[in-house]
Amino acid sequence: MTQRHLYIAAYDISSDVRLRDALRVLKGYASGRQKSVFECFLTPAERAALLDAVTDILSRVEDRFVLIRLDPRGKIRVRGRGVKPTDPPWFYVG
Repeated sequence: MTQRHLYIAAYDISSDVRLRDALRVLKGYASGRQKSVFECFLTPAERAALLDAVTDILSRVEDRFVLIRLDPRGKIRVRGRGVKPTDPPWFYVG
């Protein structure tokens, strides 16, 4: 069985069209999110597919994207109360 690793993905996208496309792609890989930051548990193949999909969407000049693998030995610290992520029946991006 392939090992999954925890990643944090974040973006800063200037175009509404590219933002909408990136949101759609990242929602397919994310287990949780807050605004433009996503928590993703990825296999190496999923990581490569995510990076390929995002590279096809973003502008190298105007947009920014980062995918950071978190160290599994790190201590988890939580602030506030955890709420199960749910998506509304619609999204407004604008």
